[in-house]
Amino acid sequence: MHLPRTAAAATTALIIIILTAAVDILVITASPNQQLPNFTAVIIFGDSTVDTGNNNYLPDAVFRADHRPYGENFPTGQPTGRFSDGKLLPDFFASILGIKQLVPPFLHPNLSDSDIRTGVSFASAGTGYDDLTATIAQAISMDEQVEMFEEYVARLRRVVGDDAAKETVHGALVAVSAGANDFVDNYYDLHYIITEHWVHIIIMQRIYNMGGRTIVVGGLPPIGCLPIQMTVKLKNPFDRRCVETQNQGSQSYNAKLKKLLAKLQSSLAGSTVTYSNVYDPLLDMITHPSKYGFVETKQGCCGSGLVEMAALCNEESPTCGKEMASNYVFWDSVHPTSTAYQILATNLSQQLASALSSASPPSS
Repeated sequence: MHLPRTAAAATTALIIIILTAAVDILVITASPNQQLPNFTAVIIFGDSTVDTGNNNYLPDAVFRADHRPYGENFPTGQPTGRFSDGKLLPDFFASILGIKQLVPPFLHPNLSDSDIRTGVSFASAGTGYDDLTATIAQAISMDEQVEMFEEYVARLRRVVGDDAAKETVHGALVAVSAGANDFVDNYYDLHYIITEHWVHIIIMQRIYNMGGRTIVVGGLPPIGCLPIQMTVKLKNPFDRRCVETQNQGSQSYNAKLKKLLAKLQSSLAGSTVTYSNVYDPLLDMITHPSKYGFVETKQGCCGSGLVEMAALCNEESPTCGKEMASNYVFWDSVHPTSTAYQILATNLSQQLASALSSASPPSS
């Protein structure tokens, strides 16, 4: 991120965490005539938008949310490592799908057999498809997340047996939410040419080879509308408007990703690989806030709302108030509030139901 260069290292990296697609995943009820199938588990890969606490267990991680005021609207009222005031998309999806209320991080030391049977998150705040992104943030790379998935499957086999483990993985909803950190940190900040569409292919093929059959991949959000981007990219940081060139970049990327995933599905027999559009629903919340009950869309609830996130959003940072957070689209300068995530989850679940209704059932 950019701020005066004294904070450059910490703040530049802060953007890596940018949400995407926020995961862009799935959950809540679908429209009346489109029902989601009975998934066996939820398996999550990605960045801070879907990291339910893995970075808590990485001592050198640049980005952590294991401190207040994060989590003040979480059921326990305590910080959990989730980059929001409450639940994230994986939690909402798992709940609506009737699987469980919360998706635990795979690195949690007390992960139960029940958690293993119903799915976990391998996501790590600050990561991206490009290994350079993960290295900068000292996060778990996408490649390492797939290796963790292999460990997960091995433990699942020990818990339920080989046949049941295969059934669980085949019947799981696999969600991937990453890419924004690569785009912002490498491309916008370092002008590094990213080639992550090739990485998408490798990652999805590996997940497929491990048994994943229903895979949802989130696109980029309107990056130029993130509060931090308004602050660091506009000549006047108090001129709160979206950076349109960055939004155009997100749209171009998403169009290419959507086409790539369609081709990828045709090469993976019996799979359903679908694109999740997080861009439009999030942009609609930002441009038509009253429709959703929001009041503030251009700054976060934490601190000034202009730059704070991760370590900069801390116990010394005043917030808009626990009860007022639901009026904000963004909790910190990058990540949505739990209220915004819940609304996004509703939209994404409808997208998923529609995509699955027109697709052939995944084979076993």
